[in-house]
Order: sequence, then C-alpha cells, then structure tokens
Amino acid sequence: MFIDLLRQNKNVSILLAVLRVYLGYTWVMAGWGKIAGGQFDASGFLQGALANATGEHPAVQGWWVVFLENVANPNVEIFNSLVPWGEFLVGIGLLMGCFTKTAVFFGLVMNFSYLFSGTTSTNPQLVLLSMFILVSAMNAGRYGVDGMIMLTLKEKLFATKTIKGKEAA
Repeated sequence: MFIDLLRQNKNVSILLAVLRVYLGYTWVMAGWGKIAGGQFDASGFLQGALANATGEHPAVQGWWVVFLENVANPNVEIFNSLVPWGEFLVGIGLLMGCFTKTAVFFGLVMNFSYLFSGTTSTNPQLVLLSMFILVSAMNAGRYGVDGMIMLTLKEKLFATKTIKGKEAA
C-alpha cells in the first residue's frame, strides 16, 4: 500500500520532487567542489579506509579491502576523475529529474562505497532518502524531464507494437 502511494499519488510526487532536488543539490555541490578545486585526490581517502581495516573491530570489512587494494588503489587516477564527475552528474540528473532512477542508483552506489570504506558523514541520510526515490519508480521524475519525455516515449514505443500487431493479423 505504501509503495503504491509512492508510485502513483500525484501529491506525493511533489514531495518526491522536493526530495529529489535536495539530493541533487547535495550531489552537485559535492562534485562541483571537487571539480572546481582541481586538487581532488582519492589516495588519502583510500589509505584511510585501509587503515580502518585493522584492529579488534575494523570499520572496513576484508572483502572491501580486497577491492580497495586490487582495484581502487592501483587505479587511483581513474577514481580521481570518476568520483567528482560521478557526483556532479548524479546531481544534475536528480536536479533535472532526468533518468532519475539511474541517477539515484549510481548515487546509492557511491554512498555505499563511502560507507563500506568506513566513513559515515551524511551517507546514511542520503541512502535513506534515495531509497524513497528509487522505490517510487517514475513518480519522483513526474515533475522533471522524465515526466515530460516518458509519456511521449511510451506512446511511440507501444504505438509501434500495436501497429506491428495489426499488420500481422
């Protein structure tokens, strides 16, 4: 019942749009700060995450350490570009309501990456709020680019199937 409310109610879509814009603004500001600063380097963050993997109660789990040591650390230059631009583009997508589900999914991937690396900050809050956007399906993008183009896109896609079905008969 709650999921149906999130997915279909037009009044809830207004609240979801406000939530989506808040999340988008948060991501844009985080990404733009790194891009404009021009000095973003993930190596310090990665070293801190690896340091949090030791001790009696490590904040970073062993399986994530394997990823950090074998993928992230050797390719830190790639991550130095992916992180700021990923944050910025996720934010733009959410602000505009364009590919909303895709943008929020990749935002969640980044949030969980930060959480797996032992940082808390605003990530739990962003994860919780992002879940509402993700579960709401298309309703979160109703007042955005998704809402403008999806109806037209669906009509064209389904109109093609209907025409082909009539021709076959």
